[in-house]
Amino acid sequence: MENDTLNRPGVCCVIGAGDATGSAVARRFAREGHTVCVARRNAAALQPLVDGIAAQGGRAHAYALDARREEQVSAFFDQVESGVGPIDVVVFNVGGNVRFSILETTAQKYFKVWEMCALAGFLVGREAARMMLPRGRGTLLFTGATASLRGGAGFAAFAGGKAALRALAQSMARELGPQGLHVAHVVVDGLIDTAFAREHFAQRVAEAGPEGILNPDHIAEAYAWLHRQPRDAWTFELDLRPSVERW
Repeated sequence: MENDTLNRPGVCCVIGAGDATGSAVARRFAREGHTVCVARRNAAALQPLVDGIAAQGGRAHAYALDARREEQVSAFFDQVESGVGPIDVVVFNVGGNVRFSILETTAQKYFKVWEMCALAGFLVGREAARMMLPRGRGTLLFTGATASLRGGAGFAAFAGGKAALRALAQSMARELGPQGLHVAHVVVDGLIDTAFAREHFAQRVAEAGPEGILNPDHIAEAYAWLHRQPRDAWTFELDLRPSVERW
């Protein structure tokens, strides 16, 4: 029997609803009938996504949220639960992928990346659990990266933050799984097809071809599949990479 939360759609929250993966995930769950609540620091940037979902017959709401701030995260979840409806699925998709040599990585830079990847993930995960646990069901999905598993040259801050996020997801899965909450961590291992990637990595994108770069819509399909999994066969960690990616 499939997860009944997708058969009876409620609210899907996407924290870090950027123009690529986050937006694709929001559109995917909206097509399933979920009311989608999307959040990023600049709510105005979400209007095209909200309008696009509405044009396809879906329901979406945009929120300004700095997920590093505890009071804002708590207020966001309270507002959605009281004003929109019960939250079924939460996707934490905040990035922080910046490159600095170790000697150029100041304490301020390192701390900011850690806040975005790790602290924000903790705050979102805790507040999501606070809403879902009384109902005994729900899905919490964390977006990871290659850096979740191994650090690369120039990515000390990003790797530290993403590895911490993965450890958080593991702890939450072990604690909350027996109570009915499906916590999963998705390792996105490869270049994602975004406007940023095509502008700054044009040669790499051209050489990779369509099967060498991750399509955000295909990533979103994997998130929806995780949410549909039956309780007797839950996945904690799923890695997604192009067939030609080295790993």
